[in-house]
Amino acid sequence: MFGMPRRSESRLPYPSRMVPFRGGMVEEYIIPQEDKSRLLRRLYPFEPVPALGDEMYDLHAEKRFVVKDFRVIRHAEANLLVSPYFFESGGSVIDWMPRDFRPGECLSRRVRGEPVSMLTISLGPKGRSH
Repeated sequence: MFGMPRRSESRLPYPSRMVPFRGGMVEEYIIPQEDKSRLLRRLYPFEPVPALGDEMYDLHAEKRFVVKDFRVIRHAEANLLVSPYFFESGGSVIDWMPRDFRPGECLSRRVRGEPVSMLTISLGPKGRSH
């Protein structure tokens, strides 16, 4: 899953659009709200799967968001969950932390269907210029 060879995934049955991202274009699916819960359960790689109303923290954007606002992109023959801030900061589902997560902390998460866990370490807030 993470850094391991992946087989290509079938395209999702939703329309898509091309969105500018870091000097190129990324394909984003347009997901109806009524399909989001099912799709989240299908694509979320960790356990437990959050509820649509849960609040999460995006490490890249350093902002909180409500899970129902997630986006799905098509990249490298895979369908990927990303944060609603993906197009401004690049945060994917790997960067979603619990709402009470504080930068500088570590979090161990169990990968669904696998006997392994993944450790996420935040180095703290990124530097800011005045």
